Amino acid sequence: MENSAAHNVARVLNEALPYIQKFSGKTIVVKYGGHAMADETLKRSFASNIALMNQVGIHTVVVHGGGPQIKNLLTQLGKETETVQGMRVTDAETMDVVEMVLGAQVNKSIVSLLSQVGCASVGLTGKDAGLIQAVPMVLEGDADLGQVGEVASIDRSIIETLRQGGFTPVIAPIGVGKDGRSYNINADLVASAVAAELNAEKLLLLTDTAGILDKEGQLLTGLLPADIQELIKDGTIYGGMLPKVRCALEAVQNGVNAATVLDGRVENAVLLELFTDTGVGTQIKSS
Repeated sequence: MENSAAHNVARVLNEALPYIQKFSGKTIVVKYGGHAMADETLKRSFASNIALMNQVGIHTVVVHGGGPQIKNLLTQLGKETETVQGMRVTDAETMDVVEMVLGAQVNKSIVSLLSQVGCASVGLTGKDAGLIQAVPMVLEGDADLGQVGEVASIDRSIIETLRQGGFTPVIAPIGVGKDGRSYNINADLVASAVAAELNAEKLLLLTDTAGILDKEGQLLTGLLPADIQELIKDGTIYGGMLPKVRCALEAVQNGVNAATVLDGRVENAVLLELFTDTGVGTQIKSS
């Protein structure tokens, strides 16, 4: 029995070897969010996955969300939330809560988690050294969302500096405008923009679904941009999956070799996607 288990370990390592060789020295951006941030087992496996990636020479950048945590604190404070077209209107008081939750509570908990498994990391928001320059998001009809923003530009120099020092950047999706105001930005948008700016080999978007499913509920894999456009057109991709897929598509169209929407509810999802033949999500490739 022990011998059989040892052989299984050797088989897994042999399967992983070509992928380790492929990605070593490359940059991979991981958007961390959803159930993977709430379940203790998944949190530990995520941290271990990032640590292992760094150990085999992959330059990893983590961008995280925190919507549920923001919502919980707003509820505790008795702050009512207004939404427009599914977007949370962010006034100055709400923005203070966003910065407190994302920039302090969530960001530092991820840094601590990584530290526990020997992965040296540095937490920062887009306001640090002007990392993420933002502009206000404007919806159709000129609806005022307050301090909800979009990425105008990414200054890669701080990320490069951390990487050269052997640190993994952990980025909270808060940007800064030309007027110095803070902006709450969707984490998928930030991850996509960071991956494009760094010419990343791969963007991984952790979700609470298996990936992109067809109309019969079967997982789709190996999609090209033209396939994505067709799936959006025929209504296969809709609702909450639509903006996430568009972020993945935008990254691929801006120089990222591949983007994967993967199931963050699966333990060790990141390693399974990167280092096995089957993977655990839907990969979108440039060609």
